[in-house]
Amino acid sequence: MNPDIFAERRERLRARLAERGLAALLVSHDANRYYLSGFELHDTQCDETAGWLLVRAQGGDILLTDPRYEEAAKARMGSDGVFIYTGRRYEQIGPMLKDRVGGALGYESKALSAFERDKLAEYLELTPQDGHVEALRVIKDADEIARMRASCALNHRVLAEVEAWVEPGMTEARVAWEIERRFREGGATELAFPSIVAVGANAALPHAIPAETTLRDNELLLVDTGCRLDGYCSDQTRTWWIGDAPSARYATMLERVLEAHDAAAAALRPGLACAEAYRIARAVFEKYGVAERFNHSLGHGVGLQTHEAPSLSPMSGATLRPGMVVTVEPGLYYPEWGGARWEHMAVITPDGCELL
Repeated sequence: MNPDIFAERRERLRARLAERGLAALLVSHDANRYYLSGFELHDTQCDETAGWLLVRAQGGDILLTDPRYEEAAKARMGSDGVFIYTGRRYEQIGPMLKDRVGGALGYESKALSAFERDKLAEYLELTPQDGHVEALRVIKDADEIARMRASCALNHRVLAEVEAWVEPGMTEARVAWEIERRFREGGATELAFPSIVAVGANAALPHAIPAETTLRDNELLLVDTGCRLDGYCSDQTRTWWIGDAPSARYATMLERVLEAHDAAAAALRPGLACAEAYRIARAVFEKYGVAERFNHSLGHGVGLQTHEAPSLSPMSGATLRPGMVVTVEPGLYYPEWGGARWEHMAVITPDGCELL
């Protein structure tokens, strides 16, 4: 990705900081750090970080990291834009931040631990700030949309392969492994999230974990999967009947899910309240008296993460805007025997939406 893209994103964040009277923001959320610098999309685990990014309202941004990442950091920010800490890192980071910030330091309270916050507070004034980078990330630029289009295309291809080769006798775990293998052979760096592969009654669990349950002839199969390609995620769900004699209750359930999916997708456009998109899908289920079987939001934003803003939930206060990429995934779930979900990703266009 062109380095100028990251610099331009930091300039947009800088404008937000200046408007709010913030001297600087310490970015500790890994996806936000990557969005602004191109450095390390993932932290290896929740209690270990590859580093933080200091974005200053007056310029002179600094990437803070340890010696393991020194060369990678300098490749992104230049030697003058990197601070390497070793050993007792807070004793090194604290004085540096105090010297460079010169005022209250904003920090991402959802991503910085209380321990880290308290350590930094020994050196300078901190003020919790959240949502600034996410407000930029919610609108995808042309390059991001192109990457997500490619990620979705690979997802479509893998799902079509699954439908063609899956057969009775396969376990959920085997299907999940075959999906991951095909994604990686197609160029994906990883799964966007652990694949959900659910047979029969297991499909009533929206986040079912693939296990040793075996697919039998004339049984339903739900697959929810996605990959990361060129840094960006895809997320799609399909529900199929494996066999030649789909049951009437399965056919009715899937027909209602597809009707809700199509009604909501057709309504997506700039200016539509996210909560209203949810209500449009739910209204279909209410018409058939099965709304209580729809137990999650209609969808969510997708990008560097599988779940990001906006949420298409009944409690959302967001409104759709051009450049947002969201999922449309209504579902119905019956614990006694199964469930169905059907999901596409959609990019909001100036006059509607496009399914990816």
